[in-house]
Amino acid sequence: MAERNPGYWLHWLFDSRAGAPGRLMPRWIFLRALAAIYFSAFYSLLFQIKGMIGPDGIMPARDYLTAVAQQFPSSKFWYAPTLFWLSSSSHALMIVTWIGLAASIIAFVNLWPRLSFLLCFLCFLSFVTAANEFSNYQSDGMLLEAGFIALFFVPRGLIPGLGAGTPPSRASLFLLQWEWFRIYFESGMVKLVSGDRQWRTLTAMDEYYQNGPLPTWIGWYVQHLPHWFQAASAAGTLVLELAIVWMLFFPRRVRIICFYIVTPWEIGVILTANYTFLNYLVLSLGFLLLDDKSLQRLVPSRFRSAVSSRAESSDAKEPQDQTQSADDGTEAENERSSHGRVPRTLSGNLSAIRLAIAAVMLTWIFYDTTAEMIEILFRTLPLPTLPIEALEHLRIANQYGLFAVMTNGRYEIEFQGSIDGENWIPYTFRNKPQALNEAPRIYAPYQPRFDWNLWFASLGDWRQDDIVPLTEERLLENDKAVLALFRDNPFSQAPPRYVRAVLWQYWFTTREEKRTTGNWWRRQLLGLYAPVLTRTPEGRPAVVQWPDELPTHD
Repeated sequence: MAERNPGYWLHWLFDSRAGAPGRLMPRWIFLRALAAIYFSAFYSLLFQIKGMIGPDGIMPARDYLTAVAQQFPSSKFWYAPTLFWLSSSSHALMIVTWIGLAASIIAFVNLWPRLSFLLCFLCFLSFVTAANEFSNYQSDGMLLEAGFIALFFVPRGLIPGLGAGTPPSRASLFLLQWEWFRIYFESGMVKLVSGDRQWRTLTAMDEYYQNGPLPTWIGWYVQHLPHWFQAASAAGTLVLELAIVWMLFFPRRVRIICFYIVTPWEIGVILTANYTFLNYLVLSLGFLLLDDKSLQRLVPSRFRSAVSSRAESSDAKEPQDQTQSADDGTEAENERSSHGRVPRTLSGNLSAIRLAIAAVMLTWIFYDTTAEMIEILFRTLPLPTLPIEALEHLRIANQYGLFAVMTNGRYEIEFQGSIDGENWIPYTFRNKPQALNEAPRIYAPYQPRFDWNLWFASLGDWRQDDIVPLTEERLLENDKAVLALFRDNPFSQAPPRYVRAVLWQYWFTTREEKRTTGNWWRRQLLGLYAPVLTRTPEGRPAVVQWPDELPTHD
């Protein structure tokens, strides 16, 4: 047997022609799910992007990009990689969104997946970069990381089917599994490192379903289960995140058992809380723990024979046979080249370039993500940070950590308008809790970014988040793009003279309260959250009343 030189290992890790055998069906399922997640992301932007970052939106992309250009004139494209440098008009925003939406559909039907997924990635990266405060979510980084690695994972060809000719490269498969592992494990690590009392006392789940960003009606019922169930859920979360996910690195049967443990848990999270596409992405990454053999029973009969034969032929081919075949092929090619009968072709050059790019980028991502995970526990460890900083703006190598500290209450910001400064009418939200008798809905993976941002804003002071006062200014103008973020406009005839934002604290009702009133929520007014604004005769916003200091809610 020929010696396995570095060139062999390079191909074995990064070349899809020597890819991981028996993983065609998990790849097919994951890529369909990834395309559907991209679709949900772009679909939600169709109704929100102009109100959030359009020229007349709350935080125009134009203003952000102008600030970047002023601060980094020679490297602005690197610090803000987005197509919106060409134009950030409303038409440009919608064109990029529609291209991303169309590309996600094309990717879902498995048509030229390498190009369609590349378009999805570029369009979503363009939004995330330009959206600034509206895209500071871990879910966005998760999708960009998975979407970029998937560019090396997808099969070649216009209509590749299962892509039997180009199985997934081992490096790209591992990095997607590695992302799945890190999402769980790093979330468990930060819970321990944070020292949060609720995780230490296993009370973290007692009000979790009520206090999360956007609850569901199923969460209302789970909230009312006995304390022992909530404590067991908290303990189970820690065990799953810190221990069970390590089963990924065990032999095949253990990985499959891990899949059947984690998947129902993830579905439970989806049903009890709206975390947009985050949990759907984690759920779909979990399918990469499986292989063709474990999925054959779920495959339609007309495809089962093709998958079965491919899996059997892949398993039957021993590693030493692959090595010998590769070495024989290399020797034969060298011999033919030495006789001048097979000149180096453009195709060969392109293959070498693709292999080099895959090797560099995937190795780079692995280093960055590993270093960032180690940093959670060992912050003073002198690891090189330049590679991490270089990829930071692409958000393709991230550090995760969900629910390190649990919130102690549910606070809701409500915008109100008035003509006389005495009688105030609220603006109705599309998704966040407001009406007491309205059941919290399930709408994930759809992502209402405006509603989501207001939940984060409610946990701090209005000075820490410009979104609230900027929204007030737009409401004074009856700005159509911003009003589209709300369910209705109570001042459709003429804009209000005054606009304010007040803060409520919300609680789930008890079973008895719900039986007698039909309400899902009860609430208490805490006071004015942000300044009351009006417009001067010159059309500029002016403060009518400053808010008092509100009670702290850690």
